[in-house]
Order: sequence, then C-alpha cells, then structure tokens
Amino acid sequence: MKHLLNLLAAIALLVWGSHMVRTGVLRVFGANLRNLLARSMSNRFTAMLSGIGVTALVQSSSATSLMTASFVGQGLIPLTAALSVMRGADVGTALMAVLFSTDLSWLSPLLIFSGVVLFISKQDSTPGRVGRVFIGLGLMLLALRLIVEATEPLLASEAVRTLLVSVKSDFFMELLLGAILAVIAYSSLAIVLLIAAMAASGAITGDMALGLVLGANLGSGVLAVLQTAKSSIEVRQVTIGNLVFKIMGVAIVAPFVGLWSTYAMPYINDAGRSAVLFHLAFNILNTLGFIWFTGVIGDWMRKLLPKEEANKGPQRPRHLDASALSTPSLAISCAAREALHQADVVESMLIGLHNVVQTDNQQLSQDLRKLDDTVDELYSAIKYYMTKISRAELDERESQRWTEVINFTINMEQIGDIIERVLTDVENKKIKKRRQFSKQGMEEINELHAHLLDNLRLAMSVFLSGNVRDAQKLLEEKARFRDLELAYSASHLERLSHNTVPSIETSSLHIDLISDLKRINSLLCSVAYPILEAAGALAHSRLKDDPEPARH
Repeated sequence: MKHLLNLLAAIALLVWGSHMVRTGVLRVFGANLRNLLARSMSNRFTAMLSGIGVTALVQSSSATSLMTASFVGQGLIPLTAALSVMRGADVGTALMAVLFSTDLSWLSPLLIFSGVVLFISKQDSTPGRVGRVFIGLGLMLLALRLIVEATEPLLASEAVRTLLVSVKSDFFMELLLGAILAVIAYSSLAIVLLIAAMAASGAITGDMALGLVLGANLGSGVLAVLQTAKSSIEVRQVTIGNLVFKIMGVAIVAPFVGLWSTYAMPYINDAGRSAVLFHLAFNILNTLGFIWFTGVIGDWMRKLLPKEEANKGPQRPRHLDASALSTPSLAISCAAREALHQADVVESMLIGLHNVVQTDNQQLSQDLRKLDDTVDELYSAIKYYMTKISRAELDERESQRWTEVINFTINMEQIGDIIERVLTDVENKKIKKRRQFSKQGMEEINELHAHLLDNLRLAMSVFLSGNVRDAQKLLEEKARFRDLELAYSASHLERLSHNTVPSIETSSLHIDLISDLKRINSLLCSVAYPILEAAGALAHSRLKDDPEPARH
C-alpha cells in the first residue's frame, strides 16, 4: 500500500509540475504566443510551425488547441489554418516528451531552488512567474525519478503482475486506458512521460507502452472536445476536426505497431526511450500525412457542424474567451471588450430615449426598457468572468485595469437602470397624459442629450485607450454639463414664473429628466478619475487650503 501511494503521489507531482509550467508560460508569454499564432496563418506550413513552437513552450497541445479555437470563434483565422496549427501542436508536445525523457534529474534541484528564490522574492512580477515555470520543470524531473523508484517495489507484487498481464493482452484496453489517463491528468505530455518512466522501470512492457501512447494521443483530442463542448460551433469545429485527425492516425498506425517492436526497439534498447520516440514518430507521420487534408477535414466539419444562421443578439456576450483565463492580461482585455459591447447597448438606449421624448413612441420606449435586461445580463456575465481571473497572479498595472473594468461595467449597469426609470416616467407623465415640453425646454433637453452622447463616446475612448488628455477633457465636460444643468433649471423656473402652460404641465418631469441626465454624465465622467490619479494629474481635494472663517 505504501509503495502504491508513493507511485500515485509521484504521478500527481508530475501532473502538477506540468500544470505549473503551462500556466506560468501562459502568464509570462501568453499575449506574445497568441500574437505569434495570429500572425502565422499565411499558409498551412507556417501555421504548423507556429503550432510546434507555441506548444513546445506551453507544453500542452490542449492549451494551444483552446487558443487557436478561440481565434476561429472570433473570426480572426480560418478553420483550415487552425487545423494546421493543431497538426504542429502535436509534434511540439512530442518533442518536449523526448526532451524530458533524457536523464535531466541533476537539473531538478537547481531548477526548484532558483525557481523558489525568484517566486518568493518577486511573486507578482515577470521574474516571479518565470520562477513558477522553473519550479514546475524541477518538479516534473523530480517526479519522473520518483516514478521509477516507486514502481520497482510494486513489480514484486503478484497482483500487480496479474493486472498488467490482463491489460497488455488487449490492445483496445491499452488505447482506452491511455486516453482516460490523459483526460484525467489534463495533459497527454504528463501521461506519455509516465508511460515512458514505467516502461523504463519494467513496470509495463514495451509493446504495452506503445498502445498506451496511442491512447494518450486520443485522450488529448477528447480533452479539447470536452473543454469546448459548450462553446460556439466555430470553436467546436476546430477541436472535433483535430480529434478526427487523431482517430484517423491511430486507425492507420495501430495495425503496424508490431513493426516498431520488431525493427525499431532492438536498436533503441530502452523501452522508455522507445515509447517517447514512437510518440514523436507517430505525430510527425500523422502531421506530414494529413497536413494536405486540412481543407478536406475543414469542409467535413462545416457540413457536420453548420453555422447558425440566426443573428447573434446583443444580449449574448461576444468576447468572454474562456481559453484566455489562463493568461490574466488577455482575460482582462477580453472583459474590457465585452464592457465596450455593454456600453454600445447603453448608447442605443440613450439614443432611443431622445427619440421617445421627441416622438412619444410608447412601443419604442417599451423595447428600450427591455434592453436594460440585456445590460444587466452583460454586467453579470462580465462580473462572473472577472471573478475567475486569479487576482493573486496580477501585477500592479493589471490589478488596476481589473478594477477599471469592474467599475466601468458597474457604471454602465447603473446608467441602464436610470434610463429605464426615465423612460417609465416619460410614458406615465408625458405620453399617456398627452403633454409636451415647451419649445425652449425641448431645445434645452436636446442640447443636454447631445452633450451626454458625446461624453459617453469620449468615456468609451478613455476607458479603451487610457489617454490622459482625453480624461482631462472628460472632467472638463463634467463641469460644463453641471453648469448647463444649473442654467437650464433656472430657465425652467423662469418659465414657470411667466405661467408658460407646457412648462407647468411638465415641470416635475423636466426637472427630474435634466437631473437624471446629470447623474448619467457623472457616472460617465468617473471613468477619468483612476487614469488621472495614476498619472498624478488629479488633485486630492477640491477644497481651498485656507478657507475663510464663516461669518455669523
């Protein structure tokens, strides 16, 4: 029992080390890796090479698959190019398996020590994240040595030997077991290394190792499909197409596995080394053999999973990419894009509000009030997405941007609520009672609305670019809007004193409307404060340093 626990602990350590390397590399280089993928789509061969390079760094073909699939889902790259990337991704992870199968155990203490020093001293910075990668690499190398040591005592058990004999007698069971292990471990690389280590120690035969390796390749494809099961059709086309390639490759190679055992293994003379070289050879042949058929498989996927013809409604989040969550800076950028989508819906409500006030269109008012539900749904989706970003992994600038996105989307949600309430008041106090604003009052509302619409667009620009000059201009507009609101309130009171009938009939609505427009403007202008504060361009207080004492 003790030896079995030691083996399970070593396997867990291998999987965890692989996870640390993958997440660490994505956090340090994630944005650059995604840019590399996006720029390497001119033809299928450059796409394949970029897949090899990115996966060699990330050490996970599943992670590359999710990144590539998200590009297709956003319409940035075609399906054929994405499938070419995945052909290269399988070769990249196989190359890393070969590298790790060499005796690098002497590097483990050095990597762990240096990684811990970097991680503890500068945890929230790039060096700290590089330290995380070093720790993961060291743990993987340590785990491989522990697996070999833990399997030796287990081989003396008669029960273990009987179990291994029953499995190795069934090639289909080997495929199934390898696939299940890859899905559970979330990493085909970790499982291939585990298979190689167990084969090297004699825990499993060389022939059984080959079947398990093929199964692990299938498992990595199944894992990507499961991870994108609820994604858009365009995303699923990539992962399912990649799985089809793997199934076809295994179906072609499986009958000839015996040839490797007969002609290759005698020259390698190491069952563990043989397993990883077979893994590499399989993926190279599978890539070179099928790279010419990415267009054909792409056509199959389009027929199998046709795109939905219905237009995407505004209520559906468009940019919250789940695969970007492993790279916090990218995830925050996705959330910021979705916040701008939310602001676009608010802009539609604001434009529609003006039309309702001018035309008394009650049906339009009801439709616009329903848009507030859309704003609320987008707010909830963004908020939930942001909570899944690990705050501990953010540096100071990313943490500030995280806060800015949350505050912006909260403000948009509040503006949507204000507009909904204003629309309800317009329906009850103006449309149903058939009342009209005075000519001068309507002109004032028109001018306030025009300023408000301009400020909304300026606020969106400031939120997106962080431009200090635009942020200063936005605060200047806040003061100008306040002055207009005070002037127009005074004008309205003057019209009341002259007994202007339309002004008397709509007085309550008029005062409430311009007050609500001022509140909306204040929420928009609040976008400027964190940007100006970070730039040191914001005063701490609007109070005078030495106010005169009050006179009694």
